[in-house]
Amino acid sequence: MDWNSTIKGFRAYLLLEKSLSSHSIDAYLRDVNKLLEFVLIRKIDLSPDKLTNDHLTKFIYYINDLGLEAKSQARIISGIRAFYRFMLMEDIIDTDPSELLESPRLQRSLPDVLSYEEIDRILSSIDMSQAHSQRNRAMFETLYACGLRVSELITLKISNYFPEQGFIKVLGKNNKERLVPIGDSAIKHINLYLATDRIHLPVIVQNQEDVLFLNRRGKGLTRIMVFTLIRKFTALAGINKTVSPHTFRHSFATHLVEGGADLRAVQEMLGHESILTTEIYTHVDRKYLRETMMKYHPLSKKN
Repeated sequence: MDWNSTIKGFRAYLLLEKSLSSHSIDAYLRDVNKLLEFVLIRKIDLSPDKLTNDHLTKFIYYINDLGLEAKSQARIISGIRAFYRFMLMEDIIDTDPSELLESPRLQRSLPDVLSYEEIDRILSSIDMSQAHSQRNRAMFETLYACGLRVSELITLKISNYFPEQGFIKVLGKNNKERLVPIGDSAIKHINLYLATDRIHLPVIVQNQEDVLFLNRRGKGLTRIMVFTLIRKFTALAGINKTVSPHTFRHSFATHLVEGGADLRAVQEMLGHESILTTEIYTHVDRKYLRETMMKYHPLSKKN
C-alpha cells in the first residue's frame, strides 16, 4: 500500500475504532507525517509496509538530530508504533518493525500539588454574595472531591449525579464511563447551586438541559473559562503557584495516596488505563520521609 492510502486507513481506524478525539487523531497523524518527511528527505523509495527496523532506527536518529526534547521524541515513536500496530492488525504487514524500537528515557516529573490548606484558601476566596459564586464553589469542590479532568467537569450531567448514593457517573477518555465517589461537602454545594443559580437561569440552550454547570446564558462552560476562574481565585487566595484544573486532580490523587488509599482504587477513580500512570502519585514529601525514618528506624534512635 502507498503512503496516502495507508495514512487514510490509519485515520479512519483512529476515528471509528478507537473513537479518539480530533485533537488526538491530528497528533498521531503528525507523528506519521514526520516519518514520511524522513522517507522523502532520504529518498527512500519504499511504502510504509516495506520499511524495516533499520529504517525506523535511522528515523529515530533523524528526529534526535532535529533537537527535539526526549518527551517529544517519545511521543513521536509512540505514534509510529500505533501506526504499525494498525498495519499489523489489518494484515498489511506480517511483522512489526517498530516492536524493538527504544524510546528515549524520560525522567518522570512530579506534578504540582496544592496542600489541603491551599485548596481551602482557594475555596474560601469565593465571595458567596457575588453572581455565579455558588456555581464556582460547587465546581471547585467537585474538581477536588472527584479528581476530574476539566473535560469531564464541563460535560458532567445532572442525570449522572447521584447524591443519595454518593456517586457521579463520569464520561472519560475514549468515551469510557466510570463511577466516582463524591463527598458530602461537594454534594452540599452542588445541591445549593441546583436550588439557586441553576434553577433560575432564564434560558437554557437546546441540548444543554442536562449539563450540570452552565454559564449565565444557559450554555455549557468552556475549558478556558474554568482555567480563567481558577487563576482568578488562586490569585485572590494569595497563592503564588501556577494552578490549573489538573492541579486539583493531582492534589486529589496525592492526598488520597498519602493518606493510605489503595493505588488500584485511586487508579479506578482517576480513570487511568494503566496502574503505572497512577504510580506517580506515590511521591511524598521528603521531609515527611526523613521524619518517618528518624522516628521508626532502629539505628536512627538515640541511645
